[in-house]
Amino acid sequence: MPNLTSGAPAHPNAGHDGQAGDPLDRAVAAAARHLLQRQRPDGHWVFELEADATIPSEYLMLHHFFGHVQPEKEARIGRYLRRIQAEQRANAGGGWPLFHGGPLDISCSVKAYLALRLIGDAPDAPHMIEARDAILAAGGAERSNVFTRAALALFGAVPWRAVPMMPPEIMLLPRWFPFHVSKISYWARTVLVPLTVVMARRPAAQNPRGVTIDELFRTPPEQVKDWPGGAHQAEPWASLFKALDGALHRARMLFPRNHRARAEEACERFVTERLNGEDGLGAIYPAMANAVLMYHCLGVAQDDPRMITAWAAIEKLVEERGPQGELGETYVQPCLSPVWDTALVSHALLEAGGEAEREAVGRGLDWLLSKEIRDVRGDWAWKRPNLEPGGWAFQYENAHYPDVDDTAVVVLAMDRYRATAPADTGLDGAIQRATDWTVGMQSRGGGWGAFDADNTFHYLNHIPFADHGALLDPPTADVSGRCLAMLAQLGRGEDAASKAAIEYLLREQEADGSWYGRWGVNYIYGTWSAVTALNAAGLPPEHDAMRRAAGWLVKNQNPDGGWGEDGMSYPARGGTRPDPRVPAPSSASQTAWGMLALMACGEAGHEAVSRAAAWLMERQKEDGDWPEEDYTGTGFPRVFYLRYHGYRRIFPLWALARLRNLRASNTRRVSYGL
Repeated sequence: MPNLTSGAPAHPNAGHDGQAGDPLDRAVAAAARHLLQRQRPDGHWVFELEADATIPSEYLMLHHFFGHVQPEKEARIGRYLRRIQAEQRANAGGGWPLFHGGPLDISCSVKAYLALRLIGDAPDAPHMIEARDAILAAGGAERSNVFTRAALALFGAVPWRAVPMMPPEIMLLPRWFPFHVSKISYWARTVLVPLTVVMARRPAAQNPRGVTIDELFRTPPEQVKDWPGGAHQAEPWASLFKALDGALHRARMLFPRNHRARAEEACERFVTERLNGEDGLGAIYPAMANAVLMYHCLGVAQDDPRMITAWAAIEKLVEERGPQGELGETYVQPCLSPVWDTALVSHALLEAGGEAEREAVGRGLDWLLSKEIRDVRGDWAWKRPNLEPGGWAFQYENAHYPDVDDTAVVVLAMDRYRATAPADTGLDGAIQRATDWTVGMQSRGGGWGAFDADNTFHYLNHIPFADHGALLDPPTADVSGRCLAMLAQLGRGEDAASKAAIEYLLREQEADGSWYGRWGVNYIYGTWSAVTALNAAGLPPEHDAMRRAAGWLVKNQNPDGGWGEDGMSYPARGGTRPDPRVPAPSSASQTAWGMLALMACGEAGHEAVSRAAAWLMERQKEDGDWPEEDYTGTGFPRVFYLRYHGYRRIFPLWALARLRNLRASNTRRVSYGL
């Protein structure tokens, strides 16, 4: 691997030791030191990625399905689940929320309750009574979503007829059929394919403690048949697909055996081809867990290499906190984020400047070069068969599923670094391959989805199995913004792809001047993603879109000088927007996004930017970090949120360093795409 770290000149602002200079210099220096100290020996960064209580609960359920009792680990996960319940009592009323400060979520709460029962918590314990009462008040466990119902069916808590039908035979459908796995998103694909075998075989959990949770139902569990459906599902599609589901349930025993065998073989082949070593199927927990269950249903022995590999991938997601013994906790991450974290840290440190920072970025980019995907035509090739591979995934390894969001952010960092890097570093070739691949992944209309092109079969979100509303991967403003920023920074702002992307982003701007954020919470994230790209593409600060965005940002700044928004802004999509007079508390990462967005709008000198900088500097910890418990990342709007533990470290540094640099250069223009 070529070395990217030699011959780099010092940044003009290098040399601040954090003990002298003005407060902005000291804040930047402390934040940069904090990140430098967390670089891994091989050059990359990776921070914890935390979801809600669902993933650790599912982990306990998976082990108890197989009869695995792990007393010490169960005790640590139990402490984690009980702590969340106690801390969120004021908002979740004794249940569990999807994000910090959020209301009770019925599906998450049912899984957490079941997990605690499985590891021995008594149903008459005060915290369990409190959880049960909250669940019943919210409508009972029968109001759970599809994936929770499938988990409950494995434990005999509801009949399988309570789960929408999705037979393995979907793998035999032709590409032209209205439903085909190529028409759904990568995450839905990897989760659903193995799950179809499990739902067809209907295995029973060993459940060593014989736990039941009848007490969570307002309807007798054996009578649960209907499902609540998702808020996004509308007529006439909902009724049509519901009738089809009923017909499939009635015809279940009539499927020809030879077709079922062929279908299950196709499912097994799909999973095994994408098993992805110890990084797991799709490199996401739900798909990994379903792979283990599928192999079990197909009679694969526990000592089979496929099963060993699948289990190893799951265990890599287990994260321990605190000391051993009665004070420590354990939870399970939904996936790992090293490529994303390393690329974002590189941007923040390049903005900060300095020899140590630049040397660290060089080592990080060396590591990223080793993760470039060049020899696997993933599922994206179903839509783009003539496109050559190139780009990066989100996780350590996930060669079948690179994404254009990570790819664009990596390219932006590499391009910024190579301006003063030594020759023959390997950056030029990687950047060109990734750019060609990204342009080839552009969807009709000018936007980009994350993993697939033209994944816009919106009628599929109305099937009963899609009650989470995240079956697809259509173009989004935030991902499209990163791709446009990449092209503009590379000097390709006049390309047809860039012009189409600009038009797409301008169409996507909301009436109030903001942009919807698919992968981050929410309008603050989307607006930052869009205006930084439009700035890079040459839209002047005076452009109407930039003026409206700046106006929205200023209007929605909190009185304390920060910005904040939580996951409750997503249910309002297409309806009434959240009242801007009742914003969420300010958070470090969202305040940084607001600052970066205003500066991209040419407003580095605005009072709102100074107030936000003051908010960040006042709250910075002695070690250069910032406190942030908020979930400012999004897995799926409305149903799955993420707490990126790196965001509070990365984005405030980025914003403060950019403000310092713009002040020093006395310009309104941001020089880089991000």
